[in-house]
Order: sequence, then C-alpha cells, then structure tokens
Amino acid sequence: MSTSNTILITGGAGFIGSHLVRLMVNKYPDYKIVNLDALTYAGNLENLKDIEDKPNYTFVKADITDADAMQELFAVHQFDGLIHLAAESHVDRSISNPMSFIETNIVGTVVLLNAARSHWGDFSGKRFYHVSTDEVYGTLGETGFFTEDTAYDPRSPYSASKASSDHLVRAYYHTYGLPVVISNCSNNYGPYQFPEKLLPLMINNIRHEKPLPVYGDGKYTRDWLWVEDHAEAIDLIYHKGVNGETYNIGGNNEWKNIDLVHQLCDVMDELLGRAAGSSRELITFVKDRPGHDRRYAIDASKLQNELGWGPKIQAEEGLRKTASWYLENTGWLERVTSGAYQEYYEKQYTED
Repeated sequence: MSTSNTILITGGAGFIGSHLVRLMVNKYPDYKIVNLDALTYAGNLENLKDIEDKPNYTFVKADITDADAMQELFAVHQFDGLIHLAAESHVDRSISNPMSFIETNIVGTVVLLNAARSHWGDFSGKRFYHVSTDEVYGTLGETGFFTEDTAYDPRSPYSASKASSDHLVRAYYHTYGLPVVISNCSNNYGPYQFPEKLLPLMINNIRHEKPLPVYGDGKYTRDWLWVEDHAEAIDLIYHKGVNGETYNIGGNNEWKNIDLVHQLCDVMDELLGRAAGSSRELITFVKDRPGHDRRYAIDASKLQNELGWGPKIQAEEGLRKTASWYLENTGWLERVTSGAYQEYYEKQYTED
C-alpha cells in the first residue's frame, strides 16, 4: 500500500489506543492523526495531554455506532486509513451486559466498514486495520499455541462479539475488495490501563492493603504483551502488512495468573519498602467467572518471520515498569477510580 497521510484511529483515548496515537503523532509529523473516542468509562483524554496541542493531532468525540456521524467524519477528513481499536473489552462486563458489546463491537464495526467502503472509491492506497483479541480462539490445554489458522471458538459474549466483527471485516474484503488487515493480540499491560484490569487492580489494592481477588485456583494462563510493543506492532502491520492477512501479536510471555500476582506482590513490596511477602498475604481466591478460558498462548512467528517484529519487554521488566508508573502517577489512578477524569473533556474541549 502507499503511505497513508490521514489516519483515523478509533478508541484512541483508551489504554492501547492512547499508546498508539502517541506513537503515530510523534513518529509521523507529516501525517494527520484523527483520534475518535466516545469517552465511555475507559476512555481518558488525560492519557494524551502531552500531544493534545500537536499540529498533526485532532480529537473527535463520537460514537462508532452513529452511522451519520461516521459518514460525515469520512467526508470531512478524507481518510487514507483507519486503525480500529474502539471496543467494549472487559469480559466480566460482557457477562453482565452483553448487548452493549453487540452494539459497539459488531454494529460499530459494520458502520465503519460501510463508511470506508462508501468514501474510498477504488480503494487504491487505502487500508482498514481491525484490531482484535486472541480470545476469539477459545481455550487451549496445557500445550499448544494459537496460530492465524486456529479455528474460532469464542466462549464469552465479549469474545463472540469480537469474533463476529473479525468475520465481518474479512467478509468485506472478500465481498467488496475492501483492503483490510486484522491482528489478534494477547493480554496487554503497562501504563494508563483502566484499573478494572488485573494488574492495575492489584497494584491499587496493594497500595491500599486491600484484598487481591484471584479467580478460581489462579492457574488460568495468559500471554502478556507490553502495550508499547503492541503499538509498534500495529504501526508495522498498518504500513507493511498484506491485505487480507491476519497477524497474531504475542509477548512470548506466558504466566499463570497466580504466579504473575505473586511476582507483582514481590515487586510492590520492594518498591513500597514493605516486608518481603507481606502483599502476598492479601491474596484472596474468589468464585470463578462463568466460561473462564483456561489458557491462551500466542504463536507470533508469522509476524516475526514476515515483518520482522518481536517483543522487546518481558514480564519481569514490564511488571517493574508498570508498578513504578502507577506509583509515580497516583493522582491519575485516583482520578480514574473516582471518575473525576471524565471532567477533563468538558474542561479541555467544551466551548464556553
């Protein structure tokens, strides 16, 4: 594909999106980066304070399920490409409220596909990049890895909604010739993550010496991917990936949940100057959630072999960097947990 100069990034105020937006704005000063986010509970513009005044950056508050707004946005900006991260993404929330996941993850994706299709003409030099999850593949036993050819077997409303959106993106490629790429990633971690997720939840609870809830027996296994490694992989796939292809992005970094929490407890005890092992005493095993997949593991060799990407940060270093960031940014964490961060948009972007 040709170099794209005007790119829409959806969900760009969220955890992964904010890291990607920052990377793209700083790395490509000649690009125009439009960040679209509905600013639901996990979208936080404070994550992007350092780039909000950059001349190549624009923020738009809108919902991807609003078809008229998306058509108008494409008409105004004449996007060359779209990187689609906007999604409802928390499994527990999908169990309690599946419909919001259907609306955002499925309907919202189709709205964006239709907008791209109607505004891109012959598709020359265009690209629709859909960011997905390894959870679409279901669960693994004690051995084996997900590859790009693994059959889909989603087990939660969240993963089913993402699987549906993946299939629709591929359908638009095969039916209409829309130039698409898809990536499926493992668990991300790092700075700016909303504290309902495992690591920031544990960090915040350790700070306040609250119980550390661990599902079931704690032996659920995940591959952990440093968020900035993920952003670099997305950048590479967007520019160098092959239309119609899927790329798995993983950290080569498998951990059982309980082992990861133990490691984090030890790091936090050191950083907080507490007695070794004291935070481990806060661990509390809680009732398992329904449909909990036992193990995920990503084979990212296609991405490495074809495009030359590999993770730079492994868990021991990443956990320390993550814990240190949250401890150095307790104000951010407190504004997020209190909901005060949602006032930032009104203060920064609403006219008097």
